[in-house]
Amino acid sequence: MFDMRYVIETDKKFWFTLDRHISENEFKAKVRNKQGYVIYVENKPIGVLRYNLFWDNTPFVNLIELQEAYHGKGFGSQAMKCWESEMQSLNYELVMTSTQADEQAQHFYRKIGYIDSGCLLLRGEPAEIFFVKWFDE
Repeated sequence: MFDMRYVIETDKKFWFTLDRHISENEFKAKVRNKQGYVIYVENKPIGVLRYNLFWDNTPFVNLIELQEAYHGKGFGSQAMKCWESEMQSLNYELVMTSTQADEQAQHFYRKIGYIDSGCLLLRGEPAEIFFVKWFDE
């Protein structure tokens, strides 16, 4: 059975097994601001999702990561749907995310209804593709 709840301080050890891109201070901020979730299947933690507000007004998924054994089984889609529902209930009109052009995640986001909305080019890095999903579509 799928479930998702806000991250809490005691999730720290599990969190950092999947998320190596934020500092401990940022982790604490995600806990404090309720901008992170732990994803569960049958009461077992299998993934994490974190977001922030792009331009301070648009929910933006910075990371969704599942343990390898749970890839391709629909749990990522379920987690995104739960997060999107929460953001819509908070009266946001759209949500955003991004991924590098050399990552497979771009196909996942398109499959769940996100549309390409531009990219950012940084020296020595693959293009960062931005995706948007409007709730009125």
